[in-house]
Amino acid sequence: MAPKNAFYAQSGGVTAVINASAAGVIETARKHGDRIGKVFAGRNGITGALKEELIDTSHETDDEIRALIHTPGGAFGSCRHKLRNIDENRHEYERLIEVFRAHDIGYFFYNGGGDSQDTAFKVSQMAERMGYPLNCIGIPKTVDNDLPFTDCCPGFGSVAKYVATSTLEASLDIQSMCDTSTKVFILEVMGRHAGWIAAAGGLAGKNPGDAPHIIVFPEHPFEREAFLNKVDQCVKDHGFCVVVASEGAQYEDGRFLAEAGQKDAFGHTQLGGVAPTLANMVKQSLGHKYHWAVADYLQRSARHIASQTDVEQAYAVGEAAVNYALEGRNGIMPIIKRESSDPYRWHISEAPLNEVANQEKKMPIHYTTDEGFGITADCRAYLEPLIQGEAFPPFEKGLPKVAKLENRPVEKKLKADFKL
Repeated sequence: MAPKNAFYAQSGGVTAVINASAAGVIETARKHGDRIGKVFAGRNGITGALKEELIDTSHETDDEIRALIHTPGGAFGSCRHKLRNIDENRHEYERLIEVFRAHDIGYFFYNGGGDSQDTAFKVSQMAERMGYPLNCIGIPKTVDNDLPFTDCCPGFGSVAKYVATSTLEASLDIQSMCDTSTKVFILEVMGRHAGWIAAAGGLAGKNPGDAPHIIVFPEHPFEREAFLNKVDQCVKDHGFCVVVASEGAQYEDGRFLAEAGQKDAFGHTQLGGVAPTLANMVKQSLGHKYHWAVADYLQRSARHIASQTDVEQAYAVGEAAVNYALEGRNGIMPIIKRESSDPYRWHISEAPLNEVANQEKKMPIHYTTDEGFGITADCRAYLEPLIQGEAFPPFEKGLPKVAKLENRPVEKKLKADFKL
């Protein structure tokens, strides 16, 4: 009997290291060619399976697959497409199984965050209902670091390193000019409901008075007067004030500071810029000259300053996903288990998808200071190992070299097109 093929797809916002997970999947599958046939990738995530737009990765050279480890973005395209409950949207799940059957796919690897793990779990349920043999393994990925069970999420360590570095460097810029120019700098970072990325900015300051002077977390209700008083006091004490603010900062009643009034494909509120909102507060109430910046896609695509720890973990969860599937495992996600912080040691374990799906891991309350504007020693001890090591990509003519995949399409076998 010929070995079954595998399907791998990337989902949600990409990271600097999601392609390292892809490399982990593809390279490991190639080592087991007697048990796994071809690895097909979904063009633009799960929608690639629904539309039968598959990519045959067997056409890529070993060198190009290896180059994925130092290539940011999503090599096969990602998407924000949420599969609803099976009973409400049965036709999409039936379509997936139809495509998998047509292309003899027996392994399903879905690389993403909480919503993506929910998708992987539901696909495993539907395959079981329809009597189709399919090993479904979720692969963790999210810069927000909010998946449960795992010590950290691949993608987070590199964002944390970028944000901490940017905060340190920008603070030196502001400090050098504050006597005659800018006195307040605000850096907006990602983090809808969990302040892990904002907390990483706190790694830039190790001594009292070091920047960042204020961190605005989504876990702490925002109080305008307390924030402005803190800014003003910092300017008086240090001559300047550096703020790292999570995009998900919200008032006590749950309103986001920067709600744009729209929702994304997953039903999440679209956020519209907390940094300019805070800057306007400073201008109107204190009159200090300010600058603000939004890290936005830069923070999650900055492969040039990725954490070596993060790269290694991203590859490891992709590798583990294939090994678990070959063991006949189903409905699980590889996770990272911390053994010690100093020195940092970890190993791969597993968690059931039905418990991972749609769960958010927020920062423990003891990771933030009593006033809610800084991180504690416990938080620093958790974060510091995750940004360790440099994994610089190769450079050519001053710019990073990245993988150049052919992404050849697989010939369609089903006649009917599928409308999303």
